[in-house]
Amino acid sequence: MPGSMTTKGTEETARMLSELGAKAGEIAARGLYEGAGVVADAYKAAVGRIVTAKRRHDEGPARLPTPEEKAALMGATGIAKFKGSATEIDTIIGEPEGYGMVNGKRKPLKLIARSINSGTNFMIKQPVFRKASSQSRGAAQAKMAAEIERQINEITK
Repeated sequence: MPGSMTTKGTEETARMLSELGAKAGEIAARGLYEGAGVVADAYKAAVGRIVTAKRRHDEGPARLPTPEEKAALMGATGIAKFKGSATEIDTIIGEPEGYGMVNGKRKPLKLIARSINSGTNFMIKQPVFRKASSQSRGAAQAKMAAEIERQINEITK
Protein backbone atom coordinates (compact mmCIF):
# COMPACT_ATOMS: atom_id res chain seq x y z
CA MET A 1 0.00 0.00 0.00
CA PRO A 2 1.98 2.98 -1.24
CA GLY A 3 1.40 6.34 0.41
CA SER A 4 2.11 9.90 -0.48
CA MET A 5 2.87 12.91 1.62
CA THR A 6 2.63 16.58 0.78
CA THR A 7 4.23 19.36 2.79
CA LYS A 8 3.16 22.97 2.82
CA GLY A 9 4.97 26.02 4.10
CA THR A 10 8.55 24.88 3.61
CA GLU A 11 9.34 27.97 1.55
CA GLU A 12 7.93 30.20 4.30
CA THR A 13 9.90 28.37 6.96
CA ALA A 14 13.09 28.58 4.93
CA ARG A 15 12.55 32.33 4.36
CA MET A 16 11.86 32.89 8.07
CA LEU A 17 15.00 30.97 9.08
CA SER A 18 17.05 32.87 6.53
CA GLU A 19 15.75 36.18 7.89
CA LEU A 20 16.57 35.09 11.44
CA GLY A 21 20.11 34.23 10.38
CA ALA A 22 20.58 37.52 8.56
CA LYS A 23 19.32 39.56 11.52
CA ALA A 24 21.03 37.58 14.30
CA GLY A 25 23.72 40.22 14.88
CA GLU A 26 21.19 43.04 14.98
CA ILE A 27 18.96 41.09 17.39
CA ALA A 28 21.92 40.37 19.67
CA ALA A 29 23.00 44.03 19.59
CA ARG A 30 19.51 45.21 20.53
CA GLY A 31 19.40 42.74 23.40
CA LEU A 32 22.85 43.79 24.57
CA TYR A 33 21.84 47.47 24.43
CA GLU A 34 18.77 46.84 26.60
CA GLY A 35 20.80 44.89 29.16
CA ALA A 36 23.60 47.44 29.10
CA GLY A 37 21.07 50.17 29.85
CA VAL A 38 20.07 48.40 33.08
CA VAL A 39 23.70 48.13 34.20
CA ALA A 40 24.46 51.73 33.16
CA ASP A 41 21.53 52.97 35.25
CA ALA A 42 22.85 50.97 38.21
CA TYR A 43 26.32 52.52 37.73
CA LYS A 44 24.86 56.03 37.61
CA ALA A 45 22.96 55.34 40.82
CA ALA A 46 26.18 53.97 42.33
CA VAL A 47 28.03 57.21 41.53
CA GLY A 48 25.23 59.03 43.35
CA ARG A 49 25.90 56.92 46.47
CA ILE A 50 29.60 57.77 46.67
CA VAL A 51 30.37 59.40 50.01
CA THR A 52 32.43 62.56 49.60
CA ALA A 53 34.22 65.06 51.80
CA LYS A 54 36.01 68.33 51.19
CA ARG A 55 39.74 67.83 51.03
CA ARG A 56 41.63 68.91 54.11
CA HIS A 57 45.38 69.27 54.34
CA ASP A 58 45.53 67.82 57.84
CA GLU A 59 43.92 64.48 56.95
CA GLY A 60 45.77 61.20 57.00
CA PRO A 61 47.11 59.31 53.99
CA ALA A 62 43.70 57.96 52.87
CA ARG A 63 40.79 60.25 52.14
CA LEU A 64 37.27 60.25 50.76
CA PRO A 65 36.73 61.47 47.20
CA THR A 66 35.94 65.15 46.82
CA PRO A 67 32.58 66.41 45.53
CA GLU A 68 34.41 67.58 42.39
CA GLU A 69 35.69 64.05 41.69
CA LYS A 70 32.18 62.66 42.16
CA ALA A 71 30.72 65.32 39.85
CA ALA A 72 33.31 64.49 37.17
CA LEU A 73 32.20 60.84 37.26
CA MET A 74 28.48 61.69 37.23
CA GLY A 75 28.51 62.95 33.66
CA ALA A 76 30.91 60.37 32.30
CA THR A 77 29.38 57.04 33.32
CA GLY A 78 27.51 55.27 30.51
CA ILE A 79 27.66 52.77 27.67
CA ALA A 80 30.68 52.71 25.35
CA LYS A 81 30.42 52.13 21.60
CA PHE A 82 29.64 48.55 20.65
CA LYS A 83 32.46 46.50 19.16
CA GLY A 84 31.62 43.48 17.12
CA SER A 85 32.77 40.80 14.77
CA ALA A 86 30.96 38.11 12.87
CA THR A 87 30.52 36.00 15.99
CA GLU A 88 30.39 38.39 18.96
CA ILE A 89 29.35 41.85 20.11
CA ASP A 90 30.57 43.55 23.26
CA THR A 91 30.66 46.87 25.05
CA ILE A 92 32.00 48.43 28.22
CA ILE A 93 29.72 49.92 30.84
CA GLY A 94 30.74 52.25 33.59
CA GLU A 95 34.32 52.80 32.52
CA PRO A 96 34.42 56.56 32.05
CA GLU A 97 36.63 57.68 29.22
CA GLY A 98 38.66 60.83 29.03
CA TYR A 99 39.60 63.42 31.57
CA GLY A 100 37.71 65.58 34.04
CA MET A 101 38.60 68.88 35.61
CA VAL A 102 39.16 68.47 39.35
CA ASN A 103 40.49 71.39 41.36
CA GLY A 104 41.64 73.07 38.15
CA LYS A 105 43.64 70.01 37.01
CA ARG A 106 42.87 67.41 34.36
CA LYS A 107 42.52 63.97 35.93
CA PRO A 108 41.87 60.67 34.15
CA LEU A 109 38.32 59.57 34.98
CA LYS A 110 39.30 55.89 35.02
CA LEU A 111 41.86 56.63 37.72
CA ILE A 112 39.25 58.37 39.86
CA ALA A 113 36.66 55.58 39.38
CA ARG A 114 39.10 52.74 40.06
CA SER A 115 40.59 54.52 43.08
CA ILE A 116 37.14 54.91 44.61
CA ASN A 117 36.02 51.38 43.77
CA SER A 118 39.15 49.50 44.85
CA GLY A 119 40.76 51.91 47.27
CA THR A 120 44.38 52.99 47.21
CA ASN A 121 46.92 54.29 49.66
CA PHE A 122 45.38 57.74 49.13
CA MET A 123 41.65 56.87 48.70
CA ILE A 124 39.25 55.05 51.02
CA LYS A 125 37.65 52.01 49.35
CA GLN A 126 33.98 52.32 48.34
CA PRO A 127 33.15 49.32 46.10
CA VAL A 128 30.03 50.96 44.65
CA PHE A 129 30.71 49.89 41.05
CA ARG A 130 31.39 46.28 42.02
CA LYS A 131 28.12 46.16 43.97
CA ALA A 132 26.18 47.82 41.15
CA SER A 133 27.52 45.27 38.68
CA SER A 134 26.66 42.23 40.78
CA GLN A 135 23.23 43.54 41.83
CA SER A 136 22.14 44.47 38.30
CA ARG A 137 23.43 41.36 36.54
CA GLY A 138 20.22 39.32 36.90
CA ALA A 139 17.93 42.16 35.80
CA ALA A 140 20.19 42.92 32.83
CA GLN A 141 20.21 39.30 31.69
CA ALA A 142 16.42 39.13 31.99
CA LYS A 143 16.02 42.36 29.99
CA MET A 144 18.38 41.07 27.27
CA ALA A 145 16.54 37.75 27.05
CA ALA A 146 13.14 39.48 26.86
CA GLU A 147 14.29 41.84 24.08
CA ILE A 148 15.87 39.03 22.05
CA GLU A 149 12.76 36.90 22.47
CA ARG A 150 10.56 39.81 21.38
CA GLN A 151 12.69 40.38 18.27
CA ILE A 152 12.60 36.69 17.34
CA ASN A 153 8.84 36.54 17.87
CA GLU A 154 8.38 39.50 15.50
CA ILE A 155 10.22 37.62 12.77
CA THR A 156 8.67 34.21 13.35
CA LYS A 157 5.05 35.38 13.43
